[in-house]
Amino acid sequence: MLRRVAAMVLAGVARAITGVRPIWQGCAPSNRQRIYFANHASHGDFILLSSSLPPEARERTRAVAGADYWRKNKIRHVLARDLLNTVLVERNWVERTEDPMVIMLDVLKEGQSLIIFPEGTRNMTEEPLLRFRSGLYNLAFARPDVELVPCWIENMSRVLPKGAFLPVPLLCRVIFGTPVVLEPGEDRHAFLHRSRQALLDLNPEHQRALNHG
Repeated sequence: MLRRVAAMVLAGVARAITGVRPIWQGCAPSNRQRIYFANHASHGDFILLSSSLPPEARERTRAVAGADYWRKNKIRHVLARDLLNTVLVERNWVERTEDPMVIMLDVLKEGQSLIIFPEGTRNMTEEPLLRFRSGLYNLAFARPDVELVPCWIENMSRVLPKGAFLPVPLLCRVIFGTPVVLEPGEDRHAFLHRSRQALLDLNPEHQRALNHG
């Protein structure tokens, strides 16, 4: 009950601050099980994406986040676990005690959807997207029945940049693209390259650059 109320409040706050508008460009809103994968530049990204989903889909969709950040102190951990209902995974493969894939697949087995950020960390560079890590491919291989939907989050890095505590009111959009499917025999590198390009193609700035040669 607390999580449901928290999700409703956060979605309302996100919409009030950003006026976020979902653009269903390549697929329609749906309650089917999905993995939404998106660009990542702000801690507010998953809240904005989640608030763009229909209420029923939002209720059964959980964001994957780095345990090293959200377990850094007790307040963050309580927020992530009890209010945001995030799926915490350990990103340091040398020191980790739990396999992130097992954790994410267990959530999918429960019938829930996921929000993941394939870059693996916030992008603080001038590049529009970092290299994708292997998790998206591993999920696509293990659960081909779950739709992979690319989502471009526009402007959130300006609303809540790194180090900021209070958000700056700015208009944002979340653009949902055409689902990506792992082709028979397609290898990891080719799939990740194609998935990254599918996400990049949703970036309005990338589109404007292409249109101007």
